Amino acid sequence: MALTRFRNLRQAELATDARPVVLTGPNGAGKTNLLEAISLLTPGRGLRRAPLAELESREPANDASAVGWAVAAELVTPDGPRSLGTGSEPGVPGRSGGEAADKRLVRIDGERASSQQALGELLSVVWLTPQMDRLFLDGPSARRRFLDRLVYGFDPRHAGRLTAYEKALRERSRLLRAGSWDPVWVGALEDSLAERSVAIAAARRAAVERLAGACAQSLGAFPRAGLGLAGDAETRLGEAPAVEVESRLRETLERQREHDAETGGAGVGAHRADFSVSHLERRLPAALCSTGEQKALLISIVLAHARLIALEKGAAPLLLLDEVAAHLDEPRREALFEELLALGAQSWLTGTDTAPFAPLGAAAQHVLVQEGLLRTQG
Repeated sequence: MALTRFRNLRQAELATDARPVVLTGPNGAGKTNLLEAISLLTPGRGLRRAPLAELESREPANDASAVGWAVAAELVTPDGPRSLGTGSEPGVPGRSGGEAADKRLVRIDGERASSQQALGELLSVVWLTPQMDRLFLDGPSARRRFLDRLVYGFDPRHAGRLTAYEKALRERSRLLRAGSWDPVWVGALEDSLAERSVAIAAARRAAVERLAGACAQSLGAFPRAGLGLAGDAETRLGEAPAVEVESRLRETLERQREHDAETGGAGVGAHRADFSVSHLERRLPAALCSTGEQKALLISIVLAHARLIALEKGAAPLLLLDEVAAHLDEPRREALFEELLALGAQSWLTGTDTAPFAPLGAAAQHVLVQEGLLRTQG
């Protein structure tokens, strides 16, 4: 893979094979920046959800025309080699232009792609970051994002549905806040929101059902996770046909227009769903478990997802595990490494110290990250 002017990684290239990649180095060296760059090779805003204008290096370019940032990678897939690339779109102002850019260019095998959804057709990536250690304690939006990332692996079109849904939701909110609106246009937006809410909910329900079965059978050092899903469409789809659920959502949106105009957003829809997790052995909600148990539950879910994707597609997703050794005792660290090697997944792990990753030895590729520079070790 190669990066250009991405945060503190001014110019970096790294050749890897199928082994896990261990990135070590001091805080601020660029380890998480590298994981973030990889995460942008999939649909969405990446593991930090940062505005695109923040991704460009702050250091002046040597060449006045060299502005913007770029990430590119060569993939080995079951269908043969493929190339992916993304970066600042030429002509769209970024930091250097004084305005925030909200568009990025995507290329597949050298050809411009019409949308980010094309990335999801080729590459599935799941990540765990230290910020996600509070996933079970904070509000539902982060849990939805985590679940939706897992859904992408089963159904790449899910990303396009979410993008279209969020666009319609913003447009309806804008019109309602304006105080006067065309009821035909608002009704069309509500039709879109209801239809896509049901499609999004159906994809989430299918993914949770499959993951729950895999998690319930998990063995070894990681706890078995119980999974649940609640939401307007998510819950109703278990009780009524999709057409009826869609109709009820549409009627509710129309009835709540005045209320939504005052509060913003919408009181019902796919953006109101929540994903719940419990510790099956202890019969305890994840929010009431210890920090270490919560971390272990997250890892258990990610590993179950990777096993399912590997069985279905013949290749496990990329796993980006930032500071994954934190809150894991030695037996669980070693169990994680064994699982990753058994999966054959290319996983990227970061840490400030090399010692926790010593059990991997030559089974992993070790890379030292210092001040934005990458150096392969051993």
